[in-house]
Amino acid sequence: MAPEKPVLLTGASGTIGRLLSTRLAALGWTLRLTDIVPLPIPLPDGASFTIADIEDQQAVDNLSNGCGLILHFGGISTEQSFETVLGPNFRGAFHIYEAARKEKARVVFPSSVHAVGLYERTEILDQDCVLRPDGYYGLSKAYGEMLARLYFDKHAVESVLIRIGSVLPEVPDERILSTWISHDDFVRLIERCAAAEKVDCSVIWGQSNNSRGFWRNDAREKLGWAPLDSSDSQAERVRGKVTDNPVVERYQGGKFIVVDYSRDGFPPREMFPEE
Repeated sequence: MAPEKPVLLTGASGTIGRLLSTRLAALGWTLRLTDIVPLPIPLPDGASFTIADIEDQQAVDNLSNGCGLILHFGGISTEQSFETVLGPNFRGAFHIYEAARKEKARVVFPSSVHAVGLYERTEILDQDCVLRPDGYYGLSKAYGEMLARLYFDKHAVESVLIRIGSVLPEVPDERILSTWISHDDFVRLIERCAAAEKVDCSVIWGQSNNSRGFWRNDAREKLGWAPLDSSDSQAERVRGKVTDNPVVERYQGGKFIVVDYSRDGFPPREMFPEE
């Protein structure tokens, strides 16, 4: 069932934004799409599109007026310098939550594997694990999670924090056998984010039902969501597709970790190792 109120989708011109624009519009959702660049696909039925910058609070407020749900997929989506990430991902997220507070809207915030990317691949994480971002992009996602918790505690703004692994049509390499989430599973998750009666401030691991997954224990029962797909059937096709970098291959975050990596060897396995 489509939400009664319009839904604001930021980052509509990006890869995930285009997927959601197309699929949610086909489900009858009334979408307000926005991005800083033009929409590269035909405008879906029942949707409007506005070029706007999420660093502009007034623009965000205008777009969110009357919305009951904000899908916040705008911002920088790759590892970049701190100054590049700062405006869109830090200030932009703040503007989204200010708008949500004013409208009493629910927010879906796409966190990331990169918020926990410096855990080794042998570790299985629960939703309440200490965040270990693997770069400035991951740091911005950790900040977004804390921002969401602040706005829930102080202003009762509900959020679903999806720690996205890899939203892709198919698995490209061995690491992503663990982090993959199918397009269908992801769209179904977004539907449940809208339809669930109450979400509070909930964490969901954004992965399909992968036997090689790194993650367990989240709020999926509260949302009424369970992944139906799995990467397992793709394992033989990508066997041996790995890098030759030992840091990349050791950690859940993969290639983002080695951008500007200056440590000799590996960081400690434990966050606070005992003396």
